[in-house]
Amino acid sequence: MTSPGDHDGALEFVQRDSAMRLTLVTWSLSAGGAQRVLSRMANHWAERGREVTLLTFDGSEPPFFDLHPAVRHRPLGLAPSRASVRRAAKLRILRRAIRESAPRAVISFMAQINVLVLLATRGLGLPVVVSERVSPAHHAIGRKWNVLRRWTYPWATRLVVQHRDVLQYFAAPVRRKGRVVPNPVTAPPAARAAPPGRRPNTVAAMGRLAPQKGFDVLLRAFADVAPECPEWSLVIWGEGGLRGALERLRDELGLGGRAFLPGRTREPFGKMRQADLFVLSSRYEGFPNVLCEAMACGLPVVSVDCPFGPGRIVRDGIDGLLVPPGDPRALADAMRRLMRDAPGRRRLAARAPEVVERFNLEKVMRAWDGVLREALRAQGAFPRP
Repeated sequence: MTSPGDHDGALEFVQRDSAMRLTLVTWSLSAGGAQRVLSRMANHWAERGREVTLLTFDGSEPPFFDLHPAVRHRPLGLAPSRASVRRAAKLRILRRAIRESAPRAVISFMAQINVLVLLATRGLGLPVVVSERVSPAHHAIGRKWNVLRRWTYPWATRLVVQHRDVLQYFAAPVRRKGRVVPNPVTAPPAARAAPPGRRPNTVAAMGRLAPQKGFDVLLRAFADVAPECPEWSLVIWGEGGLRGALERLRDELGLGGRAFLPGRTREPFGKMRQADLFVLSSRYEGFPNVLCEAMACGLPVVSVDCPFGPGRIVRDGIDGLLVPPGDPRALADAMRRLMRDAPGRRRLAARAPEVVERFNLEKVMRAWDGVLREALRAQGAFPRP
């Protein structure tokens, strides 16, 4: 994140221009880590008097995450299913929507959206901050989009990533514009009484049912441990295209009645509080919100130390355990160790909620304000004092 001096400048910037209009652009406000972060950012700025417009490419689907009443959400209906809308027309629609929102700065999330925003704002003289939300070296977006990204990213005023190693993917001119800002972590709502019939000795995981999340690896690791820990069960919360494959794998591994995939939940904190251990099995990440939220709930965690976020979040042996990527046996061994060691789980759980202070919303949003201040000055839209 930015330095203390930058934070002071960012605070002065906020005080001097608290009513500044911002336009945020992303694919949708469906369930997902990037969507959750952008919603929190929009709400934070709206609460502080900023005029925030949130443009999404999807249709009129209601947001999965709550938005502040002052945030103007405008769905553009530019999803791929709208085949009748050619790319040039989509860019004109996006450009018009951005101009109509009259922003002082534009922030976009996710690689393809970043490319389209940079194309749509070309020549408008607006500061544009683009943000990569996962490791581009691991997350394929296709040859065409890669070419467009290399072509357009030099036009960005600033690039925000969540880990410094991500910047190495980009050419030097883009790296120089790069800034590292982690995701914000908020304290969970006050705990409610545990519901009757809570299943004890539960391992929880949460995320899209997609190859990135490595739930196939998690199922195999749990199958390795399950015979030795017959009182334990596994619950994977989420939805996605791999549901059928994961259910078949669960049954092939003999985990019927031990591993469950109940679908998506709107109460992640409540579900996590019903668990005794959380596992992140991803093949790659950006800055996994779900890992932070599990720790904020006071759960001991086991995480694959995949590129690039978990190693910055989990302090190995202090508030969780990290295991090498690509090593299912190591994941199973770490799970076995904590499933058998209740005092060890309590020791890690006691320090886990410190993640809220380490990455709290105010710190992270000061860093974002610092990035905006730099972008406005670089574009000549905000005079130096």
